[in-house]
Amino acid sequence: MASCAATPCATPQGLGPRAAPAGLPSLDPAPDPEEAEDEGEEPAEVSLSGAQGVTPRKRIHLCVLWNSGHLGIAYYDTSDSTIHFMPDTPDSESLRLLQRVLDEINPCSVVTSAKQDENMTHFLGNLASQEHREPKKPEIIFLPSVDFGLEISKQRLLSGNYAFIPESMTATEKILFLSSIIPFSCLLTVRALGGLLKFLGRRRIGVELEDYNVNVPILGFKKFVLTHLVSIDQDTYSVLQIFKSESHPSVYKVASGLKEGLSLFGILNRCRCKWGEKLLRLWFTRPTQDLEELNSRLDVIEFFLLPQNLDIAHMLHRLMSHIKNVPLILKRMKLSHTKVSDWQILYKTVYSALGLRDACRSLPQSIWLFRAIAQEFSDDLYHIASLIGKVVDFEGSLAENRFTVLPNIDPQIDEKKRRLMGLPSFLTEVARKELENLDARIPSCSVIYIPLIGFLLSIPRLPFMVEASDFEIEGLDFMFLSEEKLHYRSTRTKELDALLGDLHCEIRDQETLLMHQLQCQVLARAAVLTQVLDLASRLDVLLALASAARDYGYSRPRYCPQLHGVRIQNGRHPLMELCTRAFVPNSAECSGDTGRVKVITGPNSSGKSIYLKQVGLITFMALVGSFVPAEEAEIGAVDAIFTRIHSCESISLGLSTFMIDLNQVAKAVNNATKQSLVLIDEFGKGTNTVDGLALLAAVIRHWLALGPTCPHIFVATNFLSLVQLQLLPQGPLVQYLAMETCEEGDDLVFFYQVCEGVAGASHASHTATQAGLPDRLTARAKEVSDLIRSGKPIKPVKELQKQNQMEKCQTLVDKFLRLDLEDPSLDLDIFMSQEVLPAATTIL
Repeated sequence: MASCAATPCATPQGLGPRAAPAGLPSLDPAPDPEEAEDEGEEPAEVSLSGAQGVTPRKRIHLCVLWNSGHLGIAYYDTSDSTIHFMPDTPDSESLRLLQRVLDEINPCSVVTSAKQDENMTHFLGNLASQEHREPKKPEIIFLPSVDFGLEISKQRLLSGNYAFIPESMTATEKILFLSSIIPFSCLLTVRALGGLLKFLGRRRIGVELEDYNVNVPILGFKKFVLTHLVSIDQDTYSVLQIFKSESHPSVYKVASGLKEGLSLFGILNRCRCKWGEKLLRLWFTRPTQDLEELNSRLDVIEFFLLPQNLDIAHMLHRLMSHIKNVPLILKRMKLSHTKVSDWQILYKTVYSALGLRDACRSLPQSIWLFRAIAQEFSDDLYHIASLIGKVVDFEGSLAENRFTVLPNIDPQIDEKKRRLMGLPSFLTEVARKELENLDARIPSCSVIYIPLIGFLLSIPRLPFMVEASDFEIEGLDFMFLSEEKLHYRSTRTKELDALLGDLHCEIRDQETLLMHQLQCQVLARAAVLTQVLDLASRLDVLLALASAARDYGYSRPRYCPQLHGVRIQNGRHPLMELCTRAFVPNSAECSGDTGRVKVITGPNSSGKSIYLKQVGLITFMALVGSFVPAEEAEIGAVDAIFTRIHSCESISLGLSTFMIDLNQVAKAVNNATKQSLVLIDEFGKGTNTVDGLALLAAVIRHWLALGPTCPHIFVATNFLSLVQLQLLPQGPLVQYLAMETCEEGDDLVFFYQVCEGVAGASHASHTATQAGLPDRLTARAKEVSDLIRSGKPIKPVKELQKQNQMEKCQTLVDKFLRLDLEDPSLDLDIFMSQEVLPAATTIL
């Protein structure tokens, strides 16, 4: 069964004024123009393979959109009246992920847009033709593309009547509440949800016999995750720096898009072919719990890390650079748009694939990938390479910028090319004979060949040839004037046309026919080329991961399903260790029923955030089948990673920074299970200190109340009152950790080492000094902090007060000295009452 995360049904309080936030549509505008169609004529709806019969108790209606290599999926489950959605997910052109979704949830209907590309059309056609699909093939329904518009879909989502949202909520509160559940940043998912709502309202699923004013019941929204996949949201990918896009620094490449910055993907991506890079990105977006698949990847990496296999790894990696975009070439072949460069690329790809096959046949066949390459890379590859190598004249093709064949392929082509090559000397002799019959004033002539026109006699234009009538020469037919050359047809040139014909066009036509036959031979064996890309890209990814593991000193993780957590020995942050001279490793363990909630305290800049990210990154790397930066790592059953580390601010969302923090924590609170990993850093600092502390304590107590089903939680905080005021219950579930430091006089030394215990102070004044604040300010801040902590009154600084008094006295004296005592209009009484007395009162 698919794992789903429940939707929160609690009513949020105090969510702001009635005005809708920027970036989200208001609930007050005019209704959806598409909805008005329901009152009149029903819009066009195309259905294939309709499923008839008795309605079962549980029916699932799926809506799917495919665009730019990504899927947006949402479905409605009639058994519990809930809508499930899968955030935008990349998929291959064969739509394997979509097939997995269909196999897992087995929908009775599939709704999509009538405007689809070739891949989706082909997939749905195959789905509709599966007569023996169990229990029954789904009904395919095409809705107009306008029903999937982004703004219309947002409006439908935000204006819907949901039973789990109290009617007392204001419009703004409803928007904020739904934004914490539905990923509005996933545009395909939002459009799929909007199309699903349109379909449900049109078919009136579950309320077919009710009055028309009764809406389809929707009792919640849930996130859908395929079995064995680990749930990670976009915020987690961002804060852990798994991916990081940056603008290209070159002004010449800004328009070409973004480049990968300092990220985990950036340091591990050593793939030599584009398809390997795409597969690595796909693995990163789909971390898995499938232990067989993970161990299969690790076996290959471990093999290439052995010292004796270094040379074979380098050789295979070099061959990978010649594996190119074969599907694009095959597509051009089907359309007969093949370029000269395509034949070169295909030739190098096929020969490189044969090199991979021969190399893998000498490697241990106990490893699945080597065995698959040795078996699946069939002799069809040799046949394709042999055909291309024997037929295509690469040098001639590049010189003429068209497809040409080698000699001894077609005798007729060889004969015509021989005659064409002998034409220059033959035409010179013909021109000499023509010159003998021309006017003596004509000094020279030549016979030329122009494709599609034929043979012509070319004569230089003489000075007396001014008018068109001067071009006429007896016995010759004038054709045209070009570049001061007159071109004619003569009796001999006509004989040449009849004798030799249009050699260029005939050769080109015959070579084009041979190219078509060669294309047919290649397309007939296209299946093996597709298999080459699949297996070669997988090998490319694992070679890249092995190279990174060798250079950075990574080790193989172990998978222990019964562990229900992670155990890391001397782990390192994979990015931070590359940016510092020395990195202090730290261990982490969260398993069993003790210490499931770890509260980490320590001064600012002591490494709390790095420690949290380190645990998350090592766990993630293990779940994609990579070696990890640790001496040892045991990874248990982890089904999701949630984070609240950094606020991803966005004006378009219309949410405050603290509201974004709350949304991130709400996802973890409502969706985390006992197998989830939750990383929280400095939650509560975006609001009043007391309120933030209370929220943090309430969230942790909520998880502690779950007992053994509590998720594995790492909380880093500077709220020392959380411990000092004993806001958390005592018990084995809570473990307190601190970042080790040492005070030497006025200096604070960071050891960046995690130890058991609680930090005594945040040492914020020391961090402020490091940031460049004046010592006078930091000293006063520390003094005020100590007074507040001890409950003593805060008194003004005497030196500062005295300095202010002196400045005011100096200002008064300056004003008095500027007075003109001889001015008859000067009234000293007024000056004393308006200037001196108020200033004296303030000073005293």
